[in-house]
Amino acid sequence: MAESKRDYYEVLGVGKDADDGAIKKAYRVLAKKYHPDMNPGDAEAEKKFKEASEAYAVLSDPEKRRQYDQFGHAAFEGGAGGAGGFGGFDFSGADFSDIFGDIFGDLFGGGRRGGRGGSGPMRGANIRKSIRITFEEAIFGCEKELELILKDSCTACSGTGAKPGTSPETCSKCGGKGQIVYASQSFFGTVQNVQTCPNCGGSGKVIKEKCTSCSGTGYTSSKKKIQVSIPAGIDNGQSIRIREKGEPGLNGGPRGDLLVEVNVSRHPIFQRQEMHIFSTVPISFAQAALGGDIRVATVDGEVIYTVKPGTKTDTKVRLKGKGVPSLRDSRVRGDHYVTLVIQTPDKLSAEAKEALRKFDQLAGNTLNQKAEEGKTKKKSFFKDKMKEVFEE
Repeated sequence: MAESKRDYYEVLGVGKDADDGAIKKAYRVLAKKYHPDMNPGDAEAEKKFKEASEAYAVLSDPEKRRQYDQFGHAAFEGGAGGAGGFGGFDFSGADFSDIFGDIFGDLFGGGRRGGRGGSGPMRGANIRKSIRITFEEAIFGCEKELELILKDSCTACSGTGAKPGTSPETCSKCGGKGQIVYASQSFFGTVQNVQTCPNCGGSGKVIKEKCTSCSGTGYTSSKKKIQVSIPAGIDNGQSIRIREKGEPGLNGGPRGDLLVEVNVSRHPIFQRQEMHIFSTVPISFAQAALGGDIRVATVDGEVIYTVKPGTKTDTKVRLKGKGVPSLRDSRVRGDHYVTLVIQTPDKLSAEAKEALRKFDQLAGNTLNQKAEEGKTKKKSFFKDKMKEVFEE
């Protein structure tokens, strides 16, 4: 008895009313996900790939789909379809060329270029650089100068790469298309794979006599200085895009962009979380108990803050509008949160110690509190014992 098979619609994840486009799209996703070349040595992936391919072979063929809708899997048992599972299934009439042309192109770096070959204009690659700035420069923005080597079109050959007086010739291998179609054999039959032409690199042109100024590349390199405007409020790891300062395009295409990643140095006092700044400020015991004015450092300079009498350690203070400007609107700023920490002196003069003892006696005599409690407990213990003796 043949092994029980899953419903083909269920395998592809489509409804029974799905049109040809939906079926094709669903199969392409599954085929790319479970293809053996993407999952080497994975038997379960290979099984799912075969199962999806069998389902697509039936549902993509109008006549086979009609038979399947009427009779189910029994429509292909015993006849031309064969009941031996995927290995004996008849794939005649199933069109996999378009799908596998796309899939193999994705797998191996080929693929299509918008349907117009590799000889059309192509945008140049982006260039990535990094720059280091201070904490304050990130808060308020700044101007920096970045030095890098950029390529420009060769003036001698006007960017063709060919010796002046000559022109690039059409590639004989790809016929100027920039792509080559390879045919490979699989258990589906012949599969077409589209890849970039190795002879011309996808340009569709070859140079017989190279320009001596650029060695046939069509470009010359030179060191240039680029001004980079760092916006106020930028954070560590964010990038600034400078349009058309990247690699030159191909075949008249536009230049790529310059992406400048910003690295912000640590600050010895301030810490940042999004648009807010955090810091810790020590205060004396006298300031905490009696209150008074203290100086608090901010990115805008020192500000005066009045500590309330009886302030406890780890009290948090909010300085509104002293934080980081918004990247969208520099007029909008976050806040600066200050944690007040009572600082205990580790060195006191004899006079200061005596004054502190007198203060403690007036404030509750905490220095002798345990000793007094011990004496009281001891007197109470002996009193209770004596009471027990006389009562007996």
